[in-house]
Amino acid sequence: MSSENDDAWPIVHVPGRPPVPPEQQLTVNVVAAQIEQPKLTNTIIRRLSQIAPLEDLHHVKRVKKNCLEGGKIQLSVILCLAPENGDFDGIPCDVKDVIGSYQLSPFVAKVCKYAALSKEEWVEQCKLWPTSYHQPTYNISGITGFSEEDSQSIVSFMKYALELSKSHGNVVVNAAAIVDPLSNQVIAKACDEVCSWQTPKTEVGAECSSSTKSSPEMTGCIEHESCLQRCSSGGPQQVETSISCLHPRWWVDEQTHRISSFWHPLRHAAIVAIESSAARDRRLFPDVRYRDEATREECILSPAKSQAKRQKTDGTDVDNDDKNYASHGNGDLSSKPYLCTGNDIYLVWEPCTMCAMALVHQRVRRVFYAFPNPSAGALGSIHRLQGEKSLNHHYAVFRVLVPQDILNKAKTSITGS
Repeated sequence: MSSENDDAWPIVHVPGRPPVPPEQQLTVNVVAAQIEQPKLTNTIIRRLSQIAPLEDLHHVKRVKKNCLEGGKIQLSVILCLAPENGDFDGIPCDVKDVIGSYQLSPFVAKVCKYAALSKEEWVEQCKLWPTSYHQPTYNISGITGFSEEDSQSIVSFMKYALELSKSHGNVVVNAAAIVDPLSNQVIAKACDEVCSWQTPKTEVGAECSSSTKSSPEMTGCIEHESCLQRCSSGGPQQVETSISCLHPRWWVDEQTHRISSFWHPLRHAAIVAIESSAARDRRLFPDVRYRDEATREECILSPAKSQAKRQKTDGTDVDNDDKNYASHGNGDLSSKPYLCTGNDIYLVWEPCTMCAMALVHQRVRRVFYAFPNPSAGALGSIHRLQGEKSLNHHYAVFRVLVPQDILNKAKTSITGS
């Protein structure tokens, strides 16, 4: 695959905090002062760094430089955060000493509370007070960006997911592919399996099924070029499946209208892929039993025996237990992956909240998706679960922008035009 083709598939980082319009950025008040003798600037800054560090404003530069008429340079320095009541009497005593020692005239200035997420935000921030801006390198849990080889690999797996989404009977569904980045191989794949039923054959050129027409979210997505809903192209029977994450409760609305059908509200593509990954681990490591599971069973069967066992393993016999586990070959705990830790997942559509949380529990490393989910998206469109600080695991999220010509080809192959 040539790099020229890959350049048409931009990979965009989806941050955990939504971008704030420049004119709506939050600000905080600080006490600043002009430095009449520029040669004292370094001495003043070193002193202030010790007595009044800007702990929560690391992105804000301590010194502001203005160029006046005639080429004269005017320097201003942030002394400390402004007291809540706005009274200079509330300034820390050590800072007052600096003000008195260098004969500074304090004033109140505004600075932006958060670091800029884009160059546009950064430009607006600097109108108030200079801040630092660093181009995102996706350094999240060890992620340090994409080399040319990485980009080619990401695009290749996204193409794989797109093809998978079009191979499910005669409708386009959401598809998921879990990839081990170390081996660069797909270890699990799946499509939506929320609902399926048998319906009579639909002739070529006929309208799409009534279930598709009845969903406003699906209709809206068709109007967006991303939803490539397919009509039947012939065949004895048609298998219909919704794009589950676009409308997680669609099955509830449609269930009463279907008699001969199978319903399972949890079988979104990401969930089914996770299940497939777990089944793969069970096949590869059939003899693995985690020590806490064995201890739990012993507690149920014989509490006294379990207590004795626990006391025994508190000593030198722990190493022997580890050797016993390792002696099982495929049952070696060190060789069995823990859930999907370190793996990537490629989704055609942005996952809903349920799927996004499942990926948190699975400890995935990165999530890539092609199309946004305007009705229920949890990783950029409606919510940004990846930025929820209360969670005990966070993954990086990226959107792979699909070129327009690829979308057009997909539409052509679907409609047969």
